[in-house]
Amino acid sequence: MNFASLPDRRADLDPHGPAVSDATGSLTNAQFLNRVRTATRHLHYRGIGPRDFVALKLTNRTEFVVLLFATWRLGATITPVNPALTDVEIVRQLADSAARLLVVEDGTTLMGGVATLAVGDLHDAPVAADPAPPSDTSAPALLIYTSGTTGVPKGVVLDHTNVVAMAEMGAHALQLGPADRCLLILPLFHVNGIVVSVLTPLLAGASVVIAGRFDPRTFFGLVESERPTFFSAVPTIYSILAALPDDVRPDTSSLRFGICGAAPASAELLTRFEDRYGFPLLEGYGLSEGTCASTLNPVSGPRRTGTVGIAFPGQEIRIVDANGTEMGPGVDGEVVVRGPNVMRGYLGRPEDTARTVVDGWLHTGDVGHLDPEGYLTLVGRSKDMIIRGGENIYPKEIEDVLAGDPSVLEAAVIGVPDTIWGEVVVAYVQPTPGSTVDPAALHALCARKLSRYKRPTTIVVVDAIAKNAVGKIDKAALRAAHTTAPATS
Repeated sequence: MNFASLPDRRADLDPHGPAVSDATGSLTNAQFLNRVRTATRHLHYRGIGPRDFVALKLTNRTEFVVLLFATWRLGATITPVNPALTDVEIVRQLADSAARLLVVEDGTTLMGGVATLAVGDLHDAPVAADPAPPSDTSAPALLIYTSGTTGVPKGVVLDHTNVVAMAEMGAHALQLGPADRCLLILPLFHVNGIVVSVLTPLLAGASVVIAGRFDPRTFFGLVESERPTFFSAVPTIYSILAALPDDVRPDTSSLRFGICGAAPASAELLTRFEDRYGFPLLEGYGLSEGTCASTLNPVSGPRRTGTVGIAFPGQEIRIVDANGTEMGPGVDGEVVVRGPNVMRGYLGRPEDTARTVVDGWLHTGDVGHLDPEGYLTLVGRSKDMIIRGGENIYPKEIEDVLAGDPSVLEAAVIGVPDTIWGEVVVAYVQPTPGSTVDPAALHALCARKLSRYKRPTTIVVVDAIAKNAVGKIDKAALRAAHTTAPATS
């Protein structure tokens, strides 16, 4: 199956049933199909065709979902752009993907070098029909950019086989059906928001309510008014909700479960949240390279706090040592994943692809172990990746920015614990001989070059950065020395 035909199927089966809604209104399945057809005609008019890339730099809104399907009906590919990225980062993504069109919010400053469409100018006049949706399942569907250990973001190519397989696995594992209703609160520039909170429920015949930016003051009001049956969020969101005043006692009776992923959650948080709000949290694990999810604690069956659950149906999980030898239960090693959800590769990076996907197995770089029943426990992260509020941050990208200042000889970036964000970014810098480092100037440099969530909360100037016996920066020693997190900003 190619996802481009899903709006047609839904409209045939239940034309008056709910499809997608946001703060501006709701669309039935028939209305959604009409909007998709109209947008398809508009994109075709703008010259979009097979194998082109369309970039969406949009907030959460119905038009994002409409444009997903419209782009796919033309055989083209969507690459979502985080609206919080700097101009430098956006230009880099657009250039790497060779995007033919960038769709932006109304009033956005236009980007040079690529055709731009303001979302408010998207045609809405109905069209009678459009060409039959393509059936090619090998066509790229999504190009998701994720930071790599080199510090340069890499484009993860997910084709329709990947996306459909993941959505089918998710619908089965979550036991979704037409009566379900998903509340989308995660950003649509993430594969989680697109696949788990939109494509999976739509494939299952369920409907989607698109919320704007998460706000703890209004979240439960949305739950009470929209009556969703599930939603997906990161541990930071659950921590914020769990810390609301005791007099906040919402009606959560519509919710069957919440999904918790993108970063580790403590067993204490999961238990405290469930005891207070009365519905279970299902912790899972996955990567963009695996089309979002590979394990999940079951909806029906034992949920084991401290683990990220069992493999999705159709996926295999192994634990291997450095030589690729499979390890037994309880023995730590690298987590590797195999299944139809594993990416087709990194765009234009065959060597990186070959190192990451070996004989069909996705090497995650994460360290963990399986118990005899197949529940996965993660014990560490490869390299030194930082997870701030569910956002993956690789230190080298920040270190390269800092080292670009002439006064900085060397930089080392670590994550330190934070009660709200899970981790925050702290940078250690060593001055070049004879120079004086100005932390304020470095903060300003980071503000120009990096998205807000990547910027260090604190820059510590030291005479020398700690090294290990072989002369490499000793980040374990830096983290051990930095025992308390600074105030977040």
